[in-house]
Amino acid sequence: MRHITGIEAYSGKKKTAVTLGKFDGLHLGHQKLIDRIRNYASGECESVVCAFDMHRESLMTGRERREHLEDRVDWLIDQPFTKEFREIEAEEFVEKILCGILHAEHIVVGTDFNFGYGKRGNVAMLQEMAEKYNYTVDVIEKERYLGTVISSTYIKDALSQGDVKLAERLLGYPYGLTGIVQHGKQLGRTLGFPTMNIEPEENKILPRFGVYACRVRIDGKWYNAVGNAGIKPTVTDEHRRLLEVFVYGYEGDAYGKEITAQFCDFERPETKFGSVEELKDNVMRDMRYGERYFAD
Repeated sequence: MRHITGIEAYSGKKKTAVTLGKFDGLHLGHQKLIDRIRNYASGECESVVCAFDMHRESLMTGRERREHLEDRVDWLIDQPFTKEFREIEAEEFVEKILCGILHAEHIVVGTDFNFGYGKRGNVAMLQEMAEKYNYTVDVIEKERYLGTVISSTYIKDALSQGDVKLAERLLGYPYGLTGIVQHGKQLGRTLGFPTMNIEPEENKILPRFGVYACRVRIDGKWYNAVGNAGIKPTVTDEHRRLLEVFVYGYEGDAYGKEITAQFCDFERPETKFGSVEELKDNVMRDMRYGERYFAD
């Protein structure tokens, strides 16, 4: 897969099957669009995902999106949602961008897709212009879960309640984050349960602050773990978002390593305890919860 920033940097010469959108999380609804352009891709036609970068709180970092799409599509274009881009007239967007730059032969979008200045462009406009510019339009119905449309907002709502199991069903994969293990206060080591701290990227959403059963990948190997997502109010007033994990069976030194953590199950909300001893007692209970969860 070739990854570029900005549609104008696109240099492909072949006809393309294009899908466009925010693609935050690459949930099951997004995957329907991507599967369709993959079906069109052949030696003479390349698949292109154009993801609009809105710079908002997101389910997925740019790097995570690239990793999920690697080996699935031919091109990933991260398009900054600048003032200049927002103000392109809808007809110009079709003529100069979709057809002129991207050589679109097949355009695949959801039912509510809008584009161009003032969101004046829509599915009907794409269909009206299709014959003139010799492309096809596939309008993909929304994916639903128990009757509710799957959307990034639905997933964010689930995460805000700590319902990581529902988030996984909507995404089609476990929700997680990747980061470098940082040095902390080493309180866990002092109390007898050394932990690893990773900090999410600024706009990356953490689920509801609390304790979770997790899976953690270190040096390519997966381990069971229990972790606290939040700000550790008992031991600091920095209000710095962190995921602190205790990893069962890991005995190495992970400082400075990049690790990935996936959220499996919510145990309890984050709590400010009255003392370090009370914190220790609750962490011991959390560790037993994690053992029971993975044993089951």
